[in-house]
Amino acid sequence: MHAWLCENPTGIDALQWKELPTPQPKAGEVLIDIKAASLNFPDILIVQNKYQYKPSPPFVPGSEYAGTVMAVGEGVTHIKPGQDVACLSGTGAFGTHTIAPAAQCMPLPPSMTHVDAAAFIMTYATSHHALLDRGQLKAGETLLVLGAAGGVGTAAIQIGKIAGARVIAAASTDEKCELCKQQGADIAINYSQGNLRDAIKAATEGKGPDVIYDPVGGELAEPVFRSIAWRGRYLVIGFAAGPIPSLPLNLALLKGASIVGVFWGAFASKEPQANQAMMAELGRWYVEGKIKPVIDRTMPMAELKAAYAHMGSRGVKGKLVMVN
Repeated sequence: MHAWLCENPTGIDALQWKELPTPQPKAGEVLIDIKAASLNFPDILIVQNKYQYKPSPPFVPGSEYAGTVMAVGEGVTHIKPGQDVACLSGTGAFGTHTIAPAAQCMPLPPSMTHVDAAAFIMTYATSHHALLDRGQLKAGETLLVLGAAGGVGTAAIQIGKIAGARVIAAASTDEKCELCKQQGADIAINYSQGNLRDAIKAATEGKGPDVIYDPVGGELAEPVFRSIAWRGRYLVIGFAAGPIPSLPLNLALLKGASIVGVFWGAFASKEPQANQAMMAELGRWYVEGKIKPVIDRTMPMAELKAAYAHMGSRGVKGKLVMVN
């Protein structure tokens, strides 16, 4: 097998494409022939030793992938060789093969492609858990999605519409705003132009959004939180902008608002039955055509460094997927 190896997490340039022994699955594991792997924001941080999860070098980066099971370890009965699966295991995606915990593998519906599957779990699980569990989004409420043209953003738009919400998408270019409308957003705001608070006020007739989905953080967080509706829920998804914002807590008091943390990985670990039910529902929605990942482009696995550069430029719309 071959894989991109991170022996020293000092950045993307340190990654090397190397030939490695093909491992064999142990008890509870499966060997996967990787067909596609998506690039996610944490994948940029992890090779710089800046992510909350810090694997010991050497490691193969890439958290989310899909492929065909080649072999199974002892005790694995729900997955068979030859079966197509998707997995999000933290590392191992950026190569030709990997070992994955069988319990973390999602068997693919017959209609799901490897490319869609590689772009599915992180974005849709995060957005479903955020909006419907942590945010308690209800039909008729207004949802504001920041970074709305990205992977989790487009998933949030789609799930928000399934929930019956009025969706306002905020993105950084007119092109990205148009994509958000294509995904079902009722209104799209280009936050690189004009005053964001004024635009939110106009879009909500002064009421403000009931739920704010924020994977961006940075300087947008405070003005957006100041715009929240009475009893609003501000969902902390991540910090793609870089800086972790500090919010004046008196704003939560004045608006009767909640600041709600969203950590899907911990939810999946601590509440596995609830997570399994959620993933089953997401699988049904895909088969029914209610949700579908937005794919910015596919690129050969050998061009991973170029893919990292493209993602770092903030030019990606939806998900960027590497293919073998």
